[in-house]
Amino acid sequence: MKKLIALFAVSAVASTSAVAAIALSGSASVSYDDKGSAASATTYDADMTITGTAGATTFTQSMDIDAAIAVTATTLATTIGPLTVSADMFDEVDSTTVTTTGGRKTDSGDNRSVTVSLDAPIGDATIGLDNSGDVTISGTFSGVTVSHTVKNGADKTVGSASIAGMDVSLTNDAGSSTWTIGTTVAGTAVTVGSDKSVSAVFGVTGNTVTVSHTAERAASTATNTTTHYNTSQKDAYTTIAIARDLTSGASLSATYDTFDSALTLKASVAF
Repeated sequence: MKKLIALFAVSAVASTSAVAAIALSGSASVSYDDKGSAASATTYDADMTITGTAGATTFTQSMDIDAAIAVTATTLATTIGPLTVSADMFDEVDSTTVTTTGGRKTDSGDNRSVTVSLDAPIGDATIGLDNSGDVTISGTFSGVTVSHTVKNGADKTVGSASIAGMDVSLTNDAGSSTWTIGTTVAGTAVTVGSDKSVSAVFGVTGNTVTVSHTAERAASTATNTTTHYNTSQKDAYTTIAIARDLTSGASLSATYDTFDSALTLKASVAF
């Protein structure tokens, strides 16, 4: 692994002599939320991504720029023959101030990583290895896409396929299974999930309408209350969103949330 990482670094330096290209992309939005019976609020969001490419090497830097410049992701990736080496160079803080949904109380530590993937001649399979020792085998076989990650006591398997017009996805993470099924009926895209969630997306006279229902969330106690918050109960709720793209390049949307009877108006642009 150390030799591969060293080879990765040498390759990245050597690639500077190749023809380089830089691309900018991002988004910005302003939202007004009447908060139902609470005080209204206006929020702002702006994000930018810089992507630099030189030969087979790509560097990507993502930033939140609405208040001050704050890095949100940094990735360096290159291809060396049949090998793809990707370095996640950003150590994000994954603790949360939200105390109701079972998030982490404290940062989990340094989560930077290096992943090496081998496009091996084993059918259509790709084998990946990261610096934590996790091994991932993925590929598409007879129309079914499967990814299996071997971890220490916490294997994860993800499978998806299109069967008779339905898109089916199944995930088993350390023994816990979730699934979604999606299909299109009379121009309406409908998705249902194992968490009793339902969403429908359809077009009406140039507008995109999205109706989503989220089931009741039951209260639960965290497995480790030292590192994680408990999850509080929350009643079921439904959101209805209407969005429209304008000729100016901007988008307008209105979202109504039955949980707190709040209406949110949002203007956004992506480039």
